[in-house]
Amino acid sequence: MTTGNAMHELVRQLYPITRSITGNGVRETLQHIAEHIPVELHEVATGTNVFDWTVPKEWNIADAYIKNEQGERIVDFKKSNLHVVSYSVPVKQMMSLSELRPHLFSLPEYPDRIPYRTSYYSESWGFCLRHEDLVKLPEGTYEVCIDSKLSDGSLTYGEYVLQGETEEEILISSHICHPSLANDNLSGIVLATFLAKALQLNPHRKYTYRFLFIPGTIGSIAWLATHQEHVKKIMGGLVLTGVGDSGLLHYKKSRMGNSRMDAAATAALQESGLPHGVLDFSPFGYDERQYCSPGFNLPVGSLMRTPHGTYAEYHTSADNIDFVSPKSLEEGLALCQRIFAIFEGDVVYRNQFPFCEPQLGKRGLYEAMGQVPDEARQLQLAMLWVLNLSDGEHSLLSIAQRSGMEFSLIRKAANLLVEHAIIL
Repeated sequence: MTTGNAMHELVRQLYPITRSITGNGVRETLQHIAEHIPVELHEVATGTNVFDWTVPKEWNIADAYIKNEQGERIVDFKKSNLHVVSYSVPVKQMMSLSELRPHLFSLPEYPDRIPYRTSYYSESWGFCLRHEDLVKLPEGTYEVCIDSKLSDGSLTYGEYVLQGETEEEILISSHICHPSLANDNLSGIVLATFLAKALQLNPHRKYTYRFLFIPGTIGSIAWLATHQEHVKKIMGGLVLTGVGDSGLLHYKKSRMGNSRMDAAATAALQESGLPHGVLDFSPFGYDERQYCSPGFNLPVGSLMRTPHGTYAEYHTSADNIDFVSPKSLEEGLALCQRIFAIFEGDVVYRNQFPFCEPQLGKRGLYEAMGQVPDEARQLQLAMLWVLNLSDGEHSLLSIAQRSGMEFSLIRKAANLLVEHAIIL
């Protein structure tokens, strides 16, 4: 099985689970992830104040349906967990269609799709259904049941820390609060899981990698509120979301706009050869909003394919297992590995021969221009750039940006110069 197929299989396993911002669905999902990486579960109690927010009651649901006068389930939670508005309060009553209609949600523009709706912070209830089914409902009396429970409990999130040579950290975050949505939820979770597995194989990690699997918004707020001093260790980070569709890869910059993570991600996209886009920071989207809030202003960007809300399948039942592909998932993993290889390899050196160029020829590092293949000539030019800008202030990534050369070539040139103790 290829890596992409293995990633897609995990999407398939997680897809049926009913997730929300709290509850047993989150815990069940994290238990699946724990079969791949040693993720640790943390609980934040209902009522905990986290900055301007309060951790809500825990929500769990066993069943929900609407029955017609013949006793048939015309809307059935057990067939699709998208049928119930997330965080719906318990309901058990008979009502007319006119009484029921304000609680029904559909998509007239996509009549064959079930929408995804939530009611996290207001006590209400509702059902989502295909518009083509909604318009067929006859007048009559309906039995309405939502067997849910809102009670004091906790918010659950998962955390895995992969220790490096230093305490400086890279933060990888993905939201874990949506039910059966394969791209806008599971693709990021699965990519983060497999990225952790891949990074485990590198015994020479400079940075410590912290993976967070958290409910959107309230999860990152809760983590930040309880780790205010810890965030000083974060050198960069990525929010992973919507990486499984067939659209172009996109990187959304951090609020800083010019952080090392922004530069590394941009360079990795350019070197990948894949069609891509780079987006400026905006204060809407996913948990990068919280990490990049002005009080923290962390160098955390976001990696996605088609930006959220701009594809027709977004927050509908069409965002299913078939909407994400093994190829897209595997490309996302390869890009993340490239990003962190650049980040790990970005070093500041100092030229040990700063007064004019050192004689490279006597060290076997330089041949007469015009008498060498183009690849070697490019390496020679890269060495000259590294020599000139290795002044103790410019990193290799900044040299790559200024020279217009690929980071991998600048890194190769630097390695040669280090071997000969020309830069240190």
